[in-house]
Amino acid sequence: MARKKAIKGLWTKSDVSLLKKLFPNNPTAKIAAKLGRPTDAVKKKASRMGLRKSRRYMKSLGRA
Repeated sequence: MARKKAIKGLWTKSDVSLLKKLFPNNPTAKIAAKLGRPTDAVKKKASRMGLRKSRRYMKSLGRA
């Protein structure tokens, strides 16, 4: 799937949709690589959207 070159910093609807789908159960760095964005940008966007890692994912990392 070829990605269109977006204007720097703007999130497309498909980027936002993918972030919503992947964020709860995947490492942020992996999501950032898939989206072609810096990890910090993904963290900030997820935070602004109110997204959280799932309990199951956090538990798998040894955190409660």
